[in-house]
Amino acid sequence: MIKFAVIGQGHIGKRHAEMIRRNPEAELVAVCDVLPKEKLNLTDIKERFFTDYDELLAANLDIDVINICTPNGYHAEYAIKALECKKHVVIEKPMALSKLDAEKILFKSLEVSCHVFCVMQNRYSPPSIWLKKLVDNKTLGDIFMVKLDCFWNRDERYYTRDTWHGDAKLDGGTLFTQFSHFIDIIYWLFGNIQHINGSFADFNHEKLTDFEDSGIVNFSFVKGGMGCLSYSTSIWNSNLESSITIIGSKGTVKVSGQYMNEVTYCHIKDYEMPELPASNPPNDYGSYKGSAQNHHLVIENVIEKLNDKGNITTNALEGLNVVDIIERIYAVRDTQWKKQIK
Repeated sequence: MIKFAVIGQGHIGKRHAEMIRRNPEAELVAVCDVLPKEKLNLTDIKERFFTDYDELLAANLDIDVINICTPNGYHAEYAIKALECKKHVVIEKPMALSKLDAEKILFKSLEVSCHVFCVMQNRYSPPSIWLKKLVDNKTLGDIFMVKLDCFWNRDERYYTRDTWHGDAKLDGGTLFTQFSHFIDIIYWLFGNIQHINGSFADFNHEKLTDFEDSGIVNFSFVKGGMGCLSYSTSIWNSNLESSITIIGSKGTVKVSGQYMNEVTYCHIKDYEMPELPASNPPNDYGSYKGSAQNHHLVIENVIEKLNDKGNITTNALEGLNVVDIIERIYAVRDTQWKKQIK
């Protein structure tokens, strides 16, 4: 039995807790949030509840894994504290808000011989697994071009709900909070990027965030080929799509849908498209939707690894590299664009 504690009881933290409760090989020992139970609608939970993370750590509970589901700006600090207590950690995306902080997590995990699991649950979606096989098996031939389009709605219904959303130090930016899952898919499939340039704008979040809401980013892959990321959270009322188009020497594919969940084009030399399992629905938060409901697979992966039955789906080095890609994109942004507050 693998024993867990979950830090943070917002939407994602509650989902982590519920997936742990449902897994017969897992036990949820404790949860923690700065808000009291009553404000979180958690008065009926059976697990120990803490409002202070340090108190939870000092309680010396029998815990194997700590899941970090706090605002992004606390991920690194809280993960390192857990590792210092010889606990494995599951870190919600992003792993950290800087490469330096991600490196600190990685080095600490190596020092104490504990595992770091980064949550990038879109890797578990059937279209993502299919794309990975196509690329790894060279079914598409040489990769010429990749286009990633992420067009979501995040308006005042989202940004006025919590004090940390939209805050540069706690949120980090649109690419960290909304679209790091999809940048992870790009990295997972094609490796690292270089020669980054782009254009950035804030169309309708002037008083809601400290950063851009839209961008067009061009780059090349270290392994060869070119790429483009177009993203925005300025879409009116509801999400439009998250899609990826891959053009190779032997064929072209496109995966679309609100969260890259359906294959909409496949034309490859001497290849017949298989029937894929259905994707899980998105996380539904009422006024907005997120990525696929695959967190149960994240918990299963943790249990498999700690029982020596599998490998980590998204390890610390991979999480670090995604943070590094976003940080480099934002370095380009910061040289040519500045948020105008009127």
